[in-house]
Amino acid sequence: MLLYIHIPFCDSKCFYCAFNSYTDKFHLKHEYMNALKKQLKNDLENYVIKNNKKIETVFIGGGTPSTIKAFEYEEIFEMIKPYLEEFAEITTEANPNSASYEWLQSMKNLGVNRVSFGVQSFDNDKLKFLGRAHNSNSAIKAIQNAKEIGFKGINCDIIYGVQNDTMESLKKDFDTAFSLPITHLSAYSLTIEEGTKFFDRSSVKIDDEELSYEIFDYINKNGFHQYEISNFAKNKESESKHNYGYWQHKEYLGVGAGAVGYINSQREYPSKSIEEYINDPLFFEIEKIEEDDVKTEKILLGFRCSNGVELELFNEKEKEKIDELIQYNKLYIENEKVYNKNFLLADELALYILD
Repeated sequence: MLLYIHIPFCDSKCFYCAFNSYTDKFHLKHEYMNALKKQLKNDLENYVIKNNKKIETVFIGGGTPSTIKAFEYEEIFEMIKPYLEEFAEITTEANPNSASYEWLQSMKNLGVNRVSFGVQSFDNDKLKFLGRAHNSNSAIKAIQNAKEIGFKGINCDIIYGVQNDTMESLKKDFDTAFSLPITHLSAYSLTIEEGTKFFDRSSVKIDDEELSYEIFDYINKNGFHQYEISNFAKNKESESKHNYGYWQHKEYLGVGAGAVGYINSQREYPSKSIEEYINDPLFFEIEKIEEDDVKTEKILLGFRCSNGVELELFNEKEKEKIDELIQYNKLYIENEKVYNKNFLLADELALYILD
């Protein structure tokens, strides 16, 4: 079982961000963390202890987890410690602005062994355009600090497909990342979502499939292998075990306002409102996931990454389509699993097979 903890506070709201996060509710931090602990206690009792399960990975995301003082996490780590698998991967996201050396050291002392920095770019003009609060120097320093402190895994997020991006300008971003002690790179194409400052400005996004292929090739050539459409790792050990858990359709607890849990073939949605969540952290809406939907998700997710899809999941008609796609060199089968050769085509291939 996986555990996701959501921290919905941010120093500033990036212009592309559609996550459940707030810049004007810092006065509720302490109350929020107390409510979060109540939900965590309840979920541990009902899903982990009752079923004699272990927590394989923990991911603290947001929002910005580094806007919360490290001591506020102490009780959370005390609560989960008895149920963690040995050598569990424990990740926190961090913003270069608020992830001070002291904060990173304190989180490492609590048990965090992997940190993911929302860098997005090392170009200060691009950072301003995206509405990021940090600058290139603070991002570089934060990554160097994480290495010095001794984090086992260090991820750097980079966004591409932004207005004025060229392969040459992106190479500068990636080259800076490669010069730093990172073990993992996430390269995301900019998406324009409703409710963001960029929503009515389609011109800010570049739709260029060739650019994606060029980027993937460049990252691979620099020693980071692609194991999912947006994720690259220095070696197998550096791949995100937490993300793999999602792609393998494992069960996960979602703790916090706007988090999502997946237990017993149903999704659980706590309230997105911080005030409502503080008032009742045990309330959640339920969405039942039907068998057909589970199958579709497993295929879509399996084709987006190097995990593949169990062959037994497909019926005879679907297997015929798989054979057809193998002939066109789009898929291959190994050890009773179907693998996709081109992650960018994942959705099209999955929908073609399931149609």
